[in-house]
Amino acid sequence: MTTEYKSILVQVTDGIALVKLNNPESLNALSADIKADLAAFLTESRTDDNIKAVVLTGEGRAFCAGGDLKAQPPASVAEGRVRIKKLHELVRLIRDTEKPVIAAVNGFAVGAGMNLALACDIIIAAEDSKFSEIFTNVALIPDAGGLYFLPQLVGPMRAKELCFTARRIGAAEAMQMGLVNKVVPPEALVEEAVSMAATIAKGPAISISYIKRLLNKSMEWDLDTLLEAEAFAQGICMKSEDAQEGVLAFKEKRSPVFRGK
Repeated sequence: MTTEYKSILVQVTDGIALVKLNNPESLNALSADIKADLAAFLTESRTDDNIKAVVLTGEGRAFCAGGDLKAQPPASVAEGRVRIKKLHELVRLIRDTEKPVIAAVNGFAVGAGMNLALACDIIIAAEDSKFSEIFTNVALIPDAGGLYFLPQLVGPMRAKELCFTARRIGAAEAMQMGLVNKVVPPEALVEEAVSMAATIAKGPAISISYIKRLLNKSMEWDLDTLLEAEAFAQGICMKSEDAQEGVLAFKEKRSPVFRGK
């Protein structure tokens, strides 16, 4: 990957893309530049075979402070809708990419920043991280898919409480609610996220991509639809070179070496 970005930092090592939102002065608020750069990276990475997994974090003392409140307000309802649809592109790109995306949440993840993390496949949070659906403080509704992701993770009643009150919660409470997968010391955050990404990157890319797709659909489809898709995906996986390698490695009592084929 050779693309130069204005507002994100990208480092690819051993199949792991470490992506940092890079506007620490604004606590990595989702400016037009950050949204454009992140969308460009996610689009390009989908076809980059050198990238097996993505770690998303923030430079400085915040993961993401949400929308850029310093930006010019929309001139009309239609313009506001277009602006939010641009944000939705990021959510869809994170969910639709076959590459697992791990959010390494440092510091504040509030508003759209919290929901950007919720769109990821796994969340690892620093002990001092803070989460908030802060929207009602400025008379808005949660965007960036928060009204979809949050109730799936914490249930509708708790989601309503968090959204109605804009209450800030720490990493420990987020863990207790099921919002995050793991809480670690701040100094270990990126290392822990990269280590998990490395473990995933060594796995069979085809089966992991289907697991992600089907789990993302599992809350929307009925059982019969999911079972049909499961049978189709499993048929493809069974004929993959990685599946043959997995069976051979099991018989030979060694660790498999998957090649994503």
